[in-house]
Amino acid sequence: MSATALGTAFLLAVVVILVVCRGVTLLLRPVGQPPVVAEMIAGVALGPSVLGALLPSVEHHLFPSELRPTLYVAGQLGLVLFMFQSGYEFRLDRMKSVARPAAMVSLAGIVTPLLLGVGLTWAVHDSVDTSPPGVPLHVTVLFVGVTLAITAFPMLARIIIERGLSGTVFGTISLAAGALDDVAAWIMLAGVVSLARGTSTALVLATAGAAGMVVALYFLVRYRAPVLRATERLTTEQLLLVTLLVLCLAAWYTDRIGLYAVFGAFSLGVAYPRSPRIDRTIETTAPLSGMLLLPLFFTYSGLNTDTGLLSDPALLLFAAGCTLVAVLGKFGACWLAARLGGQHQGVALRIGTLMNARGLMQLIAINVGLAEGIVSPSMFTVLVVVAVVTTVMATPLLTLWDRLDGGFPAVPGDTVKARAEDPAAVAGLAVPPAPGGG
Repeated sequence: MSATALGTAFLLAVVVILVVCRGVTLLLRPVGQPPVVAEMIAGVALGPSVLGALLPSVEHHLFPSELRPTLYVAGQLGLVLFMFQSGYEFRLDRMKSVARPAAMVSLAGIVTPLLLGVGLTWAVHDSVDTSPPGVPLHVTVLFVGVTLAITAFPMLARIIIERGLSGTVFGTISLAAGALDDVAAWIMLAGVVSLARGTSTALVLATAGAAGMVVALYFLVRYRAPVLRATERLTTEQLLLVTLLVLCLAAWYTDRIGLYAVFGAFSLGVAYPRSPRIDRTIETTAPLSGMLLLPLFFTYSGLNTDTGLLSDPALLLFAAGCTLVAVLGKFGACWLAARLGGQHQGVALRIGTLMNARGLMQLIAINVGLAEGIVSPSMFTVLVVVAVVTTVMATPLLTLWDRLDGGFPAVPGDTVKARAEDPAAVAGLAVPPAPGGG
């Protein structure tokens, strides 16, 4: 396909993707699903699971193989922009009152699903095709455990922002714990890939690279005042250009060290200098990422997902068991950790719900495993089911908790600001439960 033909095909694909995403969003709105979930489902529908199964020639015409790398690059840019915006909205000064429960939630949300996933996969490896030929069982088992420990951090962030939860305790704890979870999970994934390749290079690179990123961001925060003074000498166009250049560099760096581009984007957003002028500059990128580029990323992932493999009853049963283990390991463990960390029942339920969503981060991880030859196509399909189910169930559960509590926040006045002003909350002590909240 020539460059001219590729450009034409890309424009047609964008039209189809935006129309379908909008249509699915309108269909799912009555049942409380946010646009981010609708876009994920629309992406799967445009792939071999639905469109490819019903009209394979249409799917091939709309999304030829030569076009898919272009969709990936455009979608990647949208995801990076969105995660930078999410990090910019995230305030480090809100972390003091939730640091202890966030650390507890993160630890529980990694260890429990990891162990449960490893145990379940090991138990069924004789009856379900899990490992491709030549791949050691322990590599596949560890890979499944790591993917179940992942939280859909980009999706979690988008749900929190779309529902106006950024200023709540459970929103802040979930963002912090989700970020920690996924950084740890991607480092562990690098370790599994190293085991599969028989080298420790990937793990060492991810660990050392993450440490280097932390140092660089520390200096950015430490010398924020001089950076702000320098930005005042820039025009609006120059400020936007500098921001985009630094953002792309941070995303490229974390992608190269094996932690995926979204973490560089989010981390830079958290540490980025803040001023009303910078606020306005960053706001100009929101429509581009949210309305145009992010749906392309969801569609690219959907094009790599084929649920038609779920025809074996044994595989379906294993998919159900794997989903149950995933929910118990993430939702249950994070809920319990939040309660032990002193959080109210309503707050803990919402934290568990948000942390349980895996979404595209798991889809990305399992695509890495498939490309590395670590998992079989059937295991890949099972993990896709886990990602979709745990993500779709998030918003109905959040709505249910709101109804049971009579609205949100879960505790009257239970915001990050209120917690920060409460010495007992800062110390990690439990707050009194609201009536009916447990």
